[in-house]
Amino acid sequence: MSTVETITQSLPSLSLRNKSEDSEKAKQEEQPYKYAHLLPVFPKDEHYPPLVPFEHVDPGHRALTHQNPRAFLDNATSVIDLTPRLGSEIRGVNLATLDNDGRDELALEVARRGLLVFRDQGDFIDRGTEFYREWGRYFGRLHIHPTSGHPEGVPEVHLVYRDANTTFNFEVEDRIRSTTWHSDVSYELQPPGLTTFFLLSQPRTGGDTIFTSQVSTLSRLSPQFIAFLKTLKATHSGFEQAEFSRSGRRGGVVRREPVQNVHPIIRKHPVTGEEALYVNRQFTRRIVGLKLEESEAILSFLYNHIDQSADNQARVKWEPNTVVLWDNRITAHSAIVDFDKTGERRHGARITPQAERPIPALDSLEL
Repeated sequence: MSTVETITQSLPSLSLRNKSEDSEKAKQEEQPYKYAHLLPVFPKDEHYPPLVPFEHVDPGHRALTHQNPRAFLDNATSVIDLTPRLGSEIRGVNLATLDNDGRDELALEVARRGLLVFRDQGDFIDRGTEFYREWGRYFGRLHIHPTSGHPEGVPEVHLVYRDANTTFNFEVEDRIRSTTWHSDVSYELQPPGLTTFFLLSQPRTGGDTIFTSQVSTLSRLSPQFIAFLKTLKATHSGFEQAEFSRSGRRGGVVRREPVQNVHPIIRKHPVTGEEALYVNRQFTRRIVGLKLEESEAILSFLYNHIDQSADNQARVKWEPNTVVLWDNRITAHSAIVDFDKTGERRHGARITPQAERPIPALDSLEL
C-alpha cells in the first residue's frame, strides 16, 4: 500500500472580515464536500522515469480543412470576445458532447484566440477522471506533473489547492505580490499545448486567473529587436520547483527527476504559424551564449514587458461550472491569490496534454 499524504477538510476558526465570507466558510465546513474524491494526494513511493520524445500531431490541423472551422459554435447562445487580442467567453456549448470534428475545431479556435472560457459546464466537470483522461489524450500525450498533488490513482490530473489550513501550490510567500507569470512546465522538452482547467471549489470572490497573449507582447516590440530575439534561445529549468518540494513544501514529493531544456525565445505555432514570445519568470533562467549581465538585462526587460502590458491581458473571473482552455504555446498566465485571508477553499484540476518541441521562429536557429 502506498504511503500517502493527503489533506484534511476541516478548517480552523478564523476572525473574518464580513458576514458573507463567514457564511461561505461555514458552508464549506458543514456540508459534505462533493469533490472529496478529487482532493490531492502525494504518494511517497510514486516515481516515474524520464520523459521520452514523441511525435505530436495537433488536432487543429484537421480543422483547417473543414468547410466551417468554427462549426462547433453554431449552437452557442453567446460568444463574447474578452479583449480584441485575447480570449472569448462562450455559453450554450457542451464541451463534454463534442464529437471529433468539434474537438478539432475547438483546438483551432484555442490556437487562434489563445483563451476560451466556457460557462455552464457541469456535465463536463461531473463526468469524472476517466473522462478527463480521455478528453486530454485526444489533444496530446498526457503530462504527469513531477511535484503537484493529484487525485488518488489519477496522476495525469494536476491539482491546485489552497484552504485556510495550507496550500499545496508552488507559491512563494515572502513576495509583495502573488502573481507569477508562467507557461506551464515550460522546462519540459515538449511543453503543453492546449490545456484545460476548471475549479471544483472557489472563494466567494477573488481567486481569478489572469492571462496574457504572448503573440501580442511580441508584436509590440520593434522589428529590429524582434529580429535579434529570434536568434536567441534560453534555458528553462524545473530544478527550483523540485527543490521547493524536496524542502517539504507543497506535498514533499518529486516523482520524476527535474530537467532543464533549451527553447527558442520566439517560437512559431505549428497550426496558425503565429510567432510568440516564449519566456517566463517562473521557469526561464538564462539566455544561451550571452554573458550573465546581458542575459539578465534582456530577460528582465521581457519579464517587465509581460507584467506591465495590461493591454495584452485578459482576466477570467470564475463562476461555478466554468471550464477554461488556453494554448500554453502562445499565452502566459498567473493565479491571483487575493483570497488568502478569507479561509475559503480554491480547488482546481488541470488536464495537460504535451505538444511539440517548440519550433523556432527563425528556421536556422539550432536548439
